[in-house]
Parts: sequence; C-alpha cells; structure tokens
Amino acid sequence: MTEYSVISDAEEFHAACAALAAGTGPVAVDVERASGFRYSQRAYLVQVFRRGAGVFLFDPPALGDFAPLQAAIGDALWVFHAASQDLPSLRELDLVPATIFDTELAARLLGHERVGLAAVVENTLGITLKKEHSAADWSTRPLPPAWLEYAALDVLHLIDVQEALQAQLEEQGKTEFAAEEFAATLTRLPKPPREDPWRRLSGLHQVRGARNLAVARELWKAREAYAQEQDVSPGRLVPDRSLVAAVLAGPQSKQALAGIKEFQGRASRTQIDRWWQAIVDGRASEELPRERVPSDALPPPRAWADRNPEADARLKAARPIVEATAEELGMPTENLLTPEFLRRVAWEAPGTTAEEVGAALAALGARPWQIAQTAQKIADAFAEAAQSPDDTSATAS
Repeated sequence: MTEYSVISDAEEFHAACAALAAGTGPVAVDVERASGFRYSQRAYLVQVFRRGAGVFLFDPPALGDFAPLQAAIGDALWVFHAASQDLPSLRELDLVPATIFDTELAARLLGHERVGLAAVVENTLGITLKKEHSAADWSTRPLPPAWLEYAALDVLHLIDVQEALQAQLEEQGKTEFAAEEFAATLTRLPKPPREDPWRRLSGLHQVRGARNLAVARELWKAREAYAQEQDVSPGRLVPDRSLVAAVLAGPQSKQALAGIKEFQGRASRTQIDRWWQAIVDGRASEELPRERVPSDALPPPRAWADRNPEADARLKAARPIVEATAEELGMPTENLLTPEFLRRVAWEAPGTTAEEVGAALAALGARPWQIAQTAQKIADAFAEAAQSPDDTSATAS
C-alpha cells in the first residue's frame, strides 16, 4: 500500500501545506476530474508529492480556498504528466506554477514509442502501474480506497521519472527544446469560445435548411442550460444523436416528440416540456443561422494540386524534409513542427528565405528551437519547388 494523506478539512490542509513547504525539490502534481460525468472541468482531487513531505490528496469541493497550497509550493518546479490537461482545472483553484516539467512532452521529444504515464514510468523506472480508474467519476464521495491508491501512485514516482527524463534530454542535447515546450505549455492561452458551439453537434451534417438548424441550435442551448444547472455532462442527459433525431423527425406535438424511439437519455422524457419548448422556439426564431459558415480552414492536401498547384509543390517538397529532420532528431514529426504550420506556410507562400519562413512560423506559434531546426530547410525546399514545380507536384498526396 502507498502511504498518502487525504486532506478534506482546514486543520489537515494547513498541516499538509506546512509539510510540503518544508519538503525539498520539485513537486509532482496531478488532477482528477469527472469528465463525461459532470458539466464542469473542475478538479475533484488534486494530488501532490514532494520529497521529505509525502503524498497528499486534496479534496477541492471540501476545501475551497487553495491559497495556502499555492504559497507552500508556488516557487517550486511543478512536474506533470500531460500538463495541458491539468493546468486549466488548477487555474480555477488559483493554483499556478512558475515553472513546469511535463514528463509526457519530454518523452515525446525523446522519441519514446509510448507516452502514457504507465508506459513512461515502466520505461524509465521499471515499475508497473495499473491504470484502471482513469475514466472514473471522481466527483463520487466518499472516494473508494482503490481509487485513492491509484491517485496517489499517479504522483508518487513522478519526480524520479522527471530526473531520469531530464538526464536523457541532456544526453540528447534537447534540454533547451524541452524548456521552450514547457514554457509554451504554461503560457498558452485557452482557445476562444466558438462563435456557434452548437454546430459541434455530432450528426448535424444530416440537418438541412436554416429553420431546422435553428431548431437544432435551440435544443442544444436548452440541453446546455440544463446540464450546467444540474452539473451533468450534456451527453449523459440527452445524447447528440437524440437531439439530431428529434430535428430530423420534425414532431408536430409534444407527444410525438416523446414517441420518437431515438430520442433517448436520462432527461429525454422527464424534461419533455423543456425540449418541446426548444423546438417551438427554434421554429419561431427570427434569427436563422447560416447554412454554410465561412471558414479559414485550408482545403485537404489532396485537393491542392487542382486548387493551388504552387502550394501543392511547396508542401510536397518540404514535408519529406521535415519528416526526415524529425527522424534524425529522434522525435515525432508533429513535435518538431505542427503539421498545420507547415501546411499554412506552404499555402500562403511567405517567401523563400529562412528569415521569411521563420517569421511566418513564429506568427503561427512555432517555438524558436523548432524554427531553428526547420526554417532553412523549408525555405530551401520552397525555392526548389519554385524552380521545378512540375517535378515536385507529380506524386499524389
């Protein structure tokens, strides 16, 4: 059994914070949420380990104010596995690290074939972790002992893993690569909310006509409001496929809506008045949505030869060179350079010098180390493609 302390009252909390403040070295941090069960992405458990202090499992709903924990560990290096998943939930608690180390991201840069926590722990330390509770409903109270043991193990070995990966990064000359990636993860702003989030309804492509789209929009909004009110994942109330089925069926009465076989979910019948009102509102709405939404998304590369043959030639010249560079560095291509960034600069043709390509990549969000490794090679490929477009565009994407 792993030794850990579950912290759920103020006295225990302050004692745990004092112990962590007196500990030494980095702190390992992890968060458990209730994704797929709850509406919010709030933290329902925060795990922290520090040498000289031990493992503490903090219960956010019971504790509320996490300022003492921030004061205790805020200046230390925080070690995560997949930090981008945990940082938003921690920020909601006003827990913000000054610097981080991400063991998943480090493993990617090092070329590890498997980068899940269990695989990285086993690969670096030879310790086998069981991952049977990763998709559990962590809003459950009380939390079962087996879940707490699992949560404690998520941070217990993380500092040892960090030290092993740090040594590997130094051996491969990738310390600065990793530092830039960690800093970018820490400072990355959340994506702005979508203008029409209801358009993400799965199966919406089946819906034709602005009026029917308005009905789909109102059903989505009604489900979203109820899900937030109940703090339940929207899909657990009424699945996307059921909302779309209701739109396609075009029921003419509340009873007809209730009779749609595909209109299922825990709230499909109990909240039938809510759903019927949404349909009525959609049919009466004067704000009809556009059937086609303008997008700045690039066309799929397979269409480039016809749509933009010069860009097609640039992409086909540069892509294998970037892939070969990633292979030389021993890392996945997407970690060397986001594929969308390469497609963008190939499509938009910022120029054929390393400085022009590098500036375009930087504007898209590429890190300095990525630009240093790729800009000149991409520029050379673009220049070559400009000289012999017929040769470079001869093969299919």
